[in-house]
Order: sequence, then C-alpha cells, then structure tokens
Amino acid sequence: MTVVNKDEKTQGIRQYHIGMVDGDVAEYVLLPGDPFRTDIIAKYLDDAELVAHKREHKTYTGFYKGVRISVTSTGMGCPSTAIAAEELANIGAKVFIRLGSCAALQDEIDIGDLVVTTGAMKNEGTSKFYVPDNFPAIADLEVTSELISVAKEYCTDKSAKVHWGITSTDDSFYGESPEWIQKLIDLGLKNIEMESSALFTVCHRRGLRGATICAAAANHKRGENLWGKRNLPLEEGIELETQIALETLYRLHQGGLTL
Repeated sequence: MTVVNKDEKTQGIRQYHIGMVDGDVAEYVLLPGDPFRTDIIAKYLDDAELVAHKREHKTYTGFYKGVRISVTSTGMGCPSTAIAAEELANIGAKVFIRLGSCAALQDEIDIGDLVVTTGAMKNEGTSKFYVPDNFPAIADLEVTSELISVAKEYCTDKSAKVHWGITSTDDSFYGESPEWIQKLIDLGLKNIEMESSALFTVCHRRGLRGATICAAAANHKRGENLWGKRNLPLEEGIELETQIALETLYRLHQGGLTL
C-alpha cells in the first residue's frame, strides 16, 4: 500500500471539485466568491460558454477584446479558494484576479469603493498547509500594479474611489469581535475579506500570478453596513471591478505578460 500523492493523482484528469479538464479554461481566470456573480461577469465576455457548475465552483469561458478569459467562483473562504486555484492550475490557468467584496477598515473608504490588495495578513488556517506562519502572502507585483493603474483610470469620472494596501484575510465572519476589528484597524489594514491570502500562497508555491480587487460592502470602522437591504453601491462596485479586471488582463496580455 502506498500513501496517496495528490499532486500526481490530479494531473491529466477531470478535476474532482471544479469538474473540468484541460482546454476548458483560459490562462487568465477571474475569481469571484459567489457562483451567482459569475453570471454578472460573463455578460462582459464575448461568446461566453458555461463550462461547468459543480459544488460552489461555476465556470464560464469566453473572450474579452479577443483575449480568452475564464471566470470561476471559489465559494467562501480559503479552503475552497485554494482548491479552485490548485485545480484550475492543473488544467492550464496561470493568472488569477480575485473579484470580491469586503468590509472597509479605514475612514476614507466608502461603501462601493474599490480596494486593491497588495498583501494579506493570514488570519486563516489554509496557508499553514503550504508555508510557515511567518511567510508573507503577497500579491503579484506586475498584475497588481496594472490593476491599480486601470482602476484609477476607470474611477476618474465615477463616485467610487480606488484604494490599495494590506488586507486581513479572516477565517470566521461571525467570529470577528469588535475588539478583533479594532486591532485590525489599529494595524492600519485597509479591509477584511476571506480568500486572498490563500490565493496568493497557492500562486507563490506554484509559480503563478495572483491579485485581488474588492468592492467595499460595509465600513466596520464607521459602523456602516446595509445588511438586510439591497446594497446598490456594492452592486455597482462589482460591475466596476469586473470591467477593471478584464481591462487589466487585456493590457497585460497586449504587453506580453510572462505566463
């Protein structure tokens, strides 16, 4: 009897969780958390095809200005995000941009504003399976720099503003006490979400590129949220970040990004 080697067993087959094979996805992949958001993003793609929907992972593949791009939902949290990134990488994905929502932690960030993550504080357990606790979770510099540049351009005539900085990636939405949130605020973190540090860690270990842009759904420092109500600024932010991410990938591709 031989102990299983998952790296070997998952190569060249239909991926167990995302339900896809080589050729189903592009080298460029957008990663929302919510499967329903893949439908929103797919509207911006030409010839978008629903490739698979298994568990929380729903995937479309299409084209933006002639560049082949896929969108796959990760579900909520680092474990499912790491699974999606690993299996997408197994079938050819090389550049990931997470399109998420978050809670702002600083006064200057309004609901509906966009936050680009430059690095993530690993308040989660998934990354521990890949790297030591003191190993940083850093976004890809080239992709993130272009993402910020395009975001600033797209927000010029919009009410939404773009911010960038360090994110807290937390494991427990309801475990975030007021004391915990205040600690993150005092550390100068820009926002909280639940996926980026695992994405960056997997990308680093596999030699891939990962970045994150999120729309602010709430501001925890100011105690502002729209829970229980329709959040129109967030909806507009998700549409805007989708346009920004797609244009970012297009420009990087045109510029000869090394994959």
